Amino acid sequence: MTQAARTRPAPIPDVANEAIAIENLPAAGYSPAQGAQEAVLQETVLQETAATDDGQPHYDLIELLFFAYRDFVADPDRILAEYGFGRAHHRVLHFVDRHPGLTIAELLDILRITKQSLNRVLKELIEQGYIAQRTGTSDRRHRLLTCTPEGRRLAQRLAGVQGRRVRRALAEMGPALREPAGRFLLAMIEPEERAAVSRLIAGGDQPAEITTGPLAGTPTGNGVRP
Repeated sequence: MTQAARTRPAPIPDVANEAIAIENLPAAGYSPAQGAQEAVLQETVLQETAATDDGQPHYDLIELLFFAYRDFVADPDRILAEYGFGRAHHRVLHFVDRHPGLTIAELLDILRITKQSLNRVLKELIEQGYIAQRTGTSDRRHRLLTCTPEGRRLAQRLAGVQGRRVRRALAEMGPALREPAGRFLLAMIEPEERAAVSRLIAGGDQPAEITTGPLAGTPTGNGVRP
């Protein structure tokens, strides 16, 4: 998809034919240094894990992820219910707030939902005054999305309750485990998606218009009017 010109998020190179090691990718939300000693240590851990893994499901981690996500989304769910909104509305608000000027095509690429599903949610948010759209300056076929002041307040309120849960968990774990936690979550993402996700996260809150560089590196066409 051809994007309209802005500096956020940075253009993602095509990584389809590149083997990108986890240790060479920027971790989500921060940029840890990657030294030779750390790379050797990680390779050793991977080799040991491969040698001892019997192929059985890690039920403890599977179920911990389930319960962690259940409680993580329960906090904003209670707020969303006050507005008659659901989790789809939350996701749209979150990413439009974090990336002002996002196109509909970019939002579809992030959320991986159908155009019909997005159009329904977006229509409600626009009609109720939480999202605004404007015509792109570089390409008038694009509809650029931004949060209204009321939409930004709601997005920040939702992020606030989730942020408190994350801060509480980090405080219990200790600061030294923040980086490994981020690396684990990044490693849960498909390898070919990690660079795009890391750059998207790092490029948050930078309003401007993009002319090139789809989020996933593959052209998908223009945005659709909701």
